[in-house]
Amino acid sequence: MPEVVAVTAHPTPAFLDEVRRVWDHGDALLPVDPRLPRPAVAALCDRLAPTVVVDPDGGRRRRPDGRGAAVGDALVVATSGSTGTPKGVVLTHDALRAASTAVSARLEVDPDHDRWLACLPLAHVGGLGVVIRALHTGTPLELAPRPDRTHLEAALRRGATLTAVVPTVLTRVDTSGFRRVLVGGAAPPEGLPDNVVTTWGMTETAGGIVYDGRPLDAVAVREVDGRLWVRAPMLLRAYRGGDGDDGGDVDPRDGDGWFDTGDAGVCTPEGTVVVHGRVGDLIVTGGENVWPATVEPVLADHPSVTEVAVVGRPDPEWGALVTAVVVPTDPGRPPTLDELRDHVRRVLPAHAAPRRLELVDALPRTLVGKVRRTEL
Repeated sequence: MPEVVAVTAHPTPAFLDEVRRVWDHGDALLPVDPRLPRPAVAALCDRLAPTVVVDPDGGRRRRPDGRGAAVGDALVVATSGSTGTPKGVVLTHDALRAASTAVSARLEVDPDHDRWLACLPLAHVGGLGVVIRALHTGTPLELAPRPDRTHLEAALRRGATLTAVVPTVLTRVDTSGFRRVLVGGAAPPEGLPDNVVTTWGMTETAGGIVYDGRPLDAVAVREVDGRLWVRAPMLLRAYRGGDGDDGGDVDPRDGDGWFDTGDAGVCTPEGTVVVHGRVGDLIVTGGENVWPATVEPVLADHPSVTEVAVVGRPDPEWGALVTAVVVPTDPGRPPTLDELRDHVRRVLPAHAAPRRLELVDALPRTLVGKVRRTEL
């Protein structure tokens, strides 16, 4: 039976060598985020039960309680855990190949002229997906520990043309030198440059499957009662361990291969997919629906706002109050609620304007930068 090998995903050539070694042996890789403290790594391994652990110094040790993989499995990737306990998503080699082919075709990647920069954490699908595309297509690849200005500018000087970042990077770093910049993981800011491609997807879909509102080739998206379902060759095989009492894998797809993403949205007659956000994020205030993903980019455009998350707070009159949780640009001169309400009402309906303002020093985030709304 194939092994599941846990490897610390440092952004180094040694990690790439380990990926190739694992796959050459027909085993599956469980990438471990190097930023996790030791107790969190232990908990992750207890939950996902790899058979082999490769220590940061290269030493290998076998876990007696580990569980093997199925033939064809390539990855076991922990979800970011923004809404609960992380799950282990099992992706096959066929799924990764399908994802790499579809993304490369949409971006018109030319291995003779393009060069990928992987600067997001490699233990998560946003950063790992860049590595996988490069390996599958033979496109040159560069690794960087983080998407800051120093590393991005250095990569550009060495010929990098393609990268993937989280939305907050776009407000801090000039990325205009890249041919294409993929952005996902949260609501992007307003007024994106022409070279930025907004993506929608998740670990279960091996990364982004909708680019600038258009599904990739071979990807089908449908709306069922306001929820988005997908069917595609890059979908997960199963959740490792899942919710089953016997600890076995659980396939979340229905009998026809459709997967409920848990995101709300609509599919227009023109074939465009509009994503509103996680179903549980919806704020119903005074009978009106407000999606945080719609309001947050508008608030983030205010000069006194560095970061913002929008949540609903219970209210006996309105049902829920649209609440802006703001990290101010200048803590000594934070924005007022009236300023933010006026700012939003210039762009969105009045019911989307916040009725409550909470100032914080920082927003709680996952290791890949997603806001932990359950902690707000």
